[in-house]
Amino acid sequence: MIKETNKSKCTLIVITLMIFFNTTFGQEKPNIIFIMADDLGYADVGVYGQKLIKTPNIDQLSAEGMRFTDYYSGAAVCAPARSVLMTGLHTGHTRIRGNFGKGGVVGLAGKQGRVPIKEEDLTLAEVLQENGYRTGMIGKWGLGEPNTSGEPNKKGFDYFYGFTHARNIQTIIEQDTVVKEVKPIENQPLMIAKAIDFLKERSLNKEKPFFLYFPMCPPHKPVVPAPQYVGKGGKVGKGSYSDWVYQGDDMLGQLLDTLESTGLADDTLVLVSADNGAAGRTYPPLRDNKGSIYEGGHREPFLARWPGRIKPGTTSDQIISITDIFATCASLLGKALPENAGEDSVSFLKCLYGQQKGPFREASVQQSGKKALAIRKGKWKLIVHGDNKRELFDLNADIGEKYNLIETNPEVATELALLLQSYLDKGRSTPGKAQPLEYKMSLDEVRYNKK
Repeated sequence: MIKETNKSKCTLIVITLMIFFNTTFGQEKPNIIFIMADDLGYADVGVYGQKLIKTPNIDQLSAEGMRFTDYYSGAAVCAPARSVLMTGLHTGHTRIRGNFGKGGVVGLAGKQGRVPIKEEDLTLAEVLQENGYRTGMIGKWGLGEPNTSGEPNKKGFDYFYGFTHARNIQTIIEQDTVVKEVKPIENQPLMIAKAIDFLKERSLNKEKPFFLYFPMCPPHKPVVPAPQYVGKGGKVGKGSYSDWVYQGDDMLGQLLDTLESTGLADDTLVLVSADNGAAGRTYPPLRDNKGSIYEGGHREPFLARWPGRIKPGTTSDQIISITDIFATCASLLGKALPENAGEDSVSFLKCLYGQQKGPFREASVQQSGKKALAIRKGKWKLIVHGDNKRELFDLNADIGEKYNLIETNPEVATELALLLQSYLDKGRSTPGKAQPLEYKMSLDEVRYNKK
């Protein structure tokens, strides 16, 4: 982990990556696009087993790049997952650990408890911005209301157009000003138009690399596909859900087409994922869905494309976490990170290049809004519930998490429990001390939203 290395070792690793990157590919700082769907389930897309919903652009992206089978979001609901992405800290350390929490402010939708990230919470956008990137964020933010420390323009984004949470999807903000109120069905066409404009503007200024964070709405409720998508997406949810997923897929396609038409594609790393499991939809054999500590709540689609760098049509079963986006993007900078940057994040750059031999990280940690923690190491997954009930699963043999093996494998459970505790103990003391393993998450610490 980044935080465990001393400065000289960390610097040596980064310099080695820089030399490898520059001598192999000849470009120091590529453009980066991270596209995040909202509540997209593991099997909502074709390349992960979906047969009823049309996702041609995601499927094509997979054919042109790399598909990951064991990628996890850091949380089972949206706000903490986005906090993990931006800070490179797992949910035992990142500030936002639920959609609502103690100390939160009243959001634009009028509900108390929206916790903003603070000035001291270093984000990936800030790191990239400080290293010469033009940064843009278009879509759903989730990490700070207007007039708080968590406004996007205060956390590393040169340009922001979007809304703060799903509950205020009608209220569109540009930079730090509310510019219009719209109907939900009008929201996403506005977002994709702004994203395309951002890419076209960057194509005229290619001397400076860019980072575009594009968290879209589909398939989060309300399910409001635009008229041109109605009846075209497939046969799930009486058509409307399929059409909504299909609209999100088409938005991805429009971005990819713009990269091609503007000549940006070859110099751009495109990453596509989702924030948490499907809402109210379960895809066997995965157990459960959004809000759950089981696989259906955390295991997500994840795809990467970078022409000439990532081998087309490849698949990786490396255990990847959304936590690791921070270190992976930052490792392209060719310099050591600030001391407190992305402390729980590990770069999977070598995985993208197909050069990783063996696991690149020891284990992955997840947390759910229902007061449970999980750790995955190899085939084993340990879950520690808020009442200290524990479950142990062999995911290679039982991806559906039906058979609790804790009584027959107590030594494995003990090893993982100690490892989980060590992961919680590590890291900075702020924004909050790590919970002990036998914790019962107090309402004084975090008040969670179930979904």
